[in-house]
Amino acid sequence: MGLMTGEEYVESLRKLNLKVYMFGEKVDNVVDNPIIRPSMNSVKMTYDLAQMPEYEDLMTTTSSITGKKINRFSTLHQSTDDLIKKVKMQRLCGQKTASCFQRCVGMDAFNSEYSTTFELDKAYGTKYHENFVKFLTYIQENDLVVDGAMTDPKGDRGLSPSKQEDPDMYLHVVERRPDGIVVRGAKAHQTGICNSHEVLVMPTQAMRPEDKDYAVSFSVPTDTKGIIMILGRQSCDTRKSEEGADIDVGNYNYGGVEALTIFDNVFVPNERIFLNGETEFAGMLVERFAGYHRQSYGGCKVGVGDVLIGAAAVAAEYNGTSKVSHIKDKLIEMTHLNETLYACGIACSAEGHKTESGNFIIDLLLANVCKQNVTRFPYEIVRLAEDIAGGLMVTMPSDKDFKDPIVGPYCEKYLKGVASVSTENRMRILRLIENMALGTAAVGYRTESMHGAGSPQAQRIMIARQGNLPRKKALAKVIARIKE
Repeated sequence: MGLMTGEEYVESLRKLNLKVYMFGEKVDNVVDNPIIRPSMNSVKMTYDLAQMPEYEDLMTTTSSITGKKINRFSTLHQSTDDLIKKVKMQRLCGQKTASCFQRCVGMDAFNSEYSTTFELDKAYGTKYHENFVKFLTYIQENDLVVDGAMTDPKGDRGLSPSKQEDPDMYLHVVERRPDGIVVRGAKAHQTGICNSHEVLVMPTQAMRPEDKDYAVSFSVPTDTKGIIMILGRQSCDTRKSEEGADIDVGNYNYGGVEALTIFDNVFVPNERIFLNGETEFAGMLVERFAGYHRQSYGGCKVGVGDVLIGAAAVAAEYNGTSKVSHIKDKLIEMTHLNETLYACGIACSAEGHKTESGNFIIDLLLANVCKQNVTRFPYEIVRLAEDIAGGLMVTMPSDKDFKDPIVGPYCEKYLKGVASVSTENRMRILRLIENMALGTAAVGYRTESMHGAGSPQAQRIMIARQGNLPRKKALAKVIARIKE
């Protein structure tokens, strides 16, 4: 089939029979729902950009499997240059949408599964790698979106999966058949799954031998029988569905939605299974995926940060404060923090290396440092943006008040900033900042920066493991001329 256009992608979603619920009701038309549509538009942008000649080098590449041109979001990284281009592509997509564009988890899962299944087959003589290569070939040739699903609800986090009072708190195998397996459980925080053609499930943590039924990885179409998506509630989410909604939305065209995704006795055929009880490889898959996805945050969050910094600068101009020294300094600080995030994303890519399977993986220590910074810096960038924007960002009247014949003129008169800028444009930029700092985009920028790809302590654990403190101690002892 080759590369799909954005419109072809939209039409491909119409063919899916998804089971999506929102606000207690089943959503029959997911594609045209006003609350969900901005999220789908963000994914559509990844297709639109791949059609533009000026972005061809970043957005597309050659498949290492088929030799054909593919979207970079479905690639296996073949060099450190590929890893660097991935980060640059993610920054570009963030700049174009100011939101989560929802294909990174799938891409990171592809590369994690590829190397892990290769080593698993080598150890056990299984055919998981062959299964996965066939699956990825299908994805590449049809230019499909794949949702990566890792996070389980976890129940009592002090207990292992097999010790939970309710065994479904971690997704697990409930039946093994000659032709496949049946699984039950749920995956939480699934960004963009209602905009995806397939879901690729992975275990959420390292597993013990007694957790064998929970060490499972597979992929099935998102409209498979037994899959139910319950969309999460977001701040300001219903503004998009209000009649005549415009300025109040903040980011009218783009956004993101997350779902609690239920797997209610879902059948998985043998050819779509990539891990099935080999507990010692669950941790490898999780660690590699986490590393790739922590690298991703050095691109996507930076692109969104670029938009937020720009919005804060525009707000300062419209407020008449752009020449004030402390405003200039705050914009400098925001830029410094944002570029530091980007530097970590590039660094862990440049220091990557080839796996036994042939694809490239990032430097895991630097990837964890990258994500650790992402758990902090976006919060400060948002704080400074709110400081620059001013209190009107959260106290301004609504769209309808501006359009009202009685109070509208008062809003126009008293909420104007510099004389050369319309009140409407001033309100638009403040609503964009509100959207990114406190509204629907805050889920994909601020909160996801904290908890996405593992919460802060997860990175600190990996930094402790990979920091090689004994080597550093040895270096110091040599310099100090300590003899033992």
